[in-house]
Amino acid sequence: MLNNQKAKLTAAFLLFALIAGSIGCGTPESAVTTPAKAKASFDDLVALFKEFREFQRPKVVDGVPDYTPAAMAAQRQGLAELQGRLAAMDISEWPVSRKVDYLLVRAEMNGLEFDHRVLRPWSRDPAWYIVVEFQFGPKMWPRMSIPRLPIPQDRLPNVATRLRAIPSILAQARTNLTEPTADLTMLGIRSKEREGRLLREFVPELAKHHPELVPDAEKALAAVDDFKSWLEGNKERWTARSGIGVDHYNWYLKNVSLLPYTHDQLVGVSEREYERALSMIAFEKHRNRRLPPHKAVTGREEYLKLFNEGQEFLLDFLKSEELFTVPDFITLNPVKSWNRGPVKDYFAQVQDRDPLPLMPHDFIGHGPDAIRHRSDSRPIRGTTRLYFIDGVRAEAVATGMEEIMMHVGLLDKRPRARELDYNLLGFRASRSLSDLKIHSNELTLMEGFQYNIEHTPEKWLPEDSPTMWHDIELYLRQPTYGVGYLIGSVQLQGLIADESRRLGDAFVLKNCLDAFFAAGMIPIALTRWEMTGLDDQIRRLWPEGFGSK
Repeated sequence: MLNNQKAKLTAAFLLFALIAGSIGCGTPESAVTTPAKAKASFDDLVALFKEFREFQRPKVVDGVPDYTPAAMAAQRQGLAELQGRLAAMDISEWPVSRKVDYLLVRAEMNGLEFDHRVLRPWSRDPAWYIVVEFQFGPKMWPRMSIPRLPIPQDRLPNVATRLRAIPSILAQARTNLTEPTADLTMLGIRSKEREGRLLREFVPELAKHHPELVPDAEKALAAVDDFKSWLEGNKERWTARSGIGVDHYNWYLKNVSLLPYTHDQLVGVSEREYERALSMIAFEKHRNRRLPPHKAVTGREEYLKLFNEGQEFLLDFLKSEELFTVPDFITLNPVKSWNRGPVKDYFAQVQDRDPLPLMPHDFIGHGPDAIRHRSDSRPIRGTTRLYFIDGVRAEAVATGMEEIMMHVGLLDKRPRARELDYNLLGFRASRSLSDLKIHSNELTLMEGFQYNIEHTPEKWLPEDSPTMWHDIELYLRQPTYGVGYLIGSVQLQGLIADESRRLGDAFVLKNCLDAFFAAGMIPIALTRWEMTGLDDQIRRLWPEGFGSK
């Protein structure tokens, strides 16, 4: 009982400090004393985590989420209380693995704080109000997905509610959006174009199976079109820059992404990796100068043969080289189609020359990662992270394994494929730099798009690349998304280096990667701490957790 009272007093103190500061009478930082902590159990942390996960969702009435100013102000005050309770937990005697889970909860709460202090998507970002799901990225909750037809009887009421809610959601959005920026408004217009196309395709098909829902679907479509017109009518007066700025980016890195770098350090790493990629391409081309030109395939059968034989080769390579324990769920998945438009996008340029360099991205990375994560029953780290906290870790395997597999011999018999591997590295480094430059407001969104066209090796990124449109939107709306591909690979290589140095002759790559996978979908700085005991990165990210030691 005493512990609970201490926690409540601490939370009240922190909530008062936040509210007082917001009206201009806050206590100077130097005068604030750290409140006493109370011993807490891991079960206390799990309970608080579950409470936060419910709390962070908006209230929903008849399918309409409440993102009004009053609701968001109340949420921010409630968040301060939850953060206070978390900060009041004395976890000094917990093992590292439990402290890792604590930091995951802290990072998610910080992610919601960042939404309120900086991103404010409900008032800055028209693309936040996605009413018809069509791509990965930050957006309001809940949303509607176009259902497969016919709709099962038990799902009809839910679909009807979602359709009927769309006009009210977009009406509320017009009131909420008090500070849209220029680039975010442009992305909002593009989003509504996509949603409108989806609904136009959906309505005639819906009429064949559920004609009673057509009037609601048509009203939803009209609301989407009207909202798009409203954005177009106001875009000339919404001219603010959209990047969050270096200081906010640094706060996000440290407190949400748990990346032990600053914005400037990431620029340096990205520039060095870009230089390395281009120089390696030059070296590989020199080594291969007497080989025939690396031509792309021109037909379906040729591509299917190249891809499926490459997949068989990759699986055999994994089993023979003992790089990590190959789970039974990594199996062959032959492709059966090959579709190319008049202009090839970037990844088609790579894969049509040789699909093997890019194949580890999904075959070893995202696919198996998703299966492992679904089977992870741990109450905190087994859940899918909010605020893109697991994004860099996901790309560490997907992108990082591309280069690792090359270095351990996957491409030894395909020397021209090594050029492609470094081409991929250069593309990721260019995208990382565009992410960083957009958020420092050195580049607008479209300037960032053009930056990638100009810096992609071999000029393989077309002028209106769908790949780049998808990604550049996410760079702006989700800080660190573009950086993640590159820095995740760098962090994974760093972890392997740390383990190799720590264990010396006892180091075994298979044991290292198996332990890495077992840690789960968490930031790599946390995995490094848990695996190696090295806490230098954690001390930079969480200095208050180590007291005066």
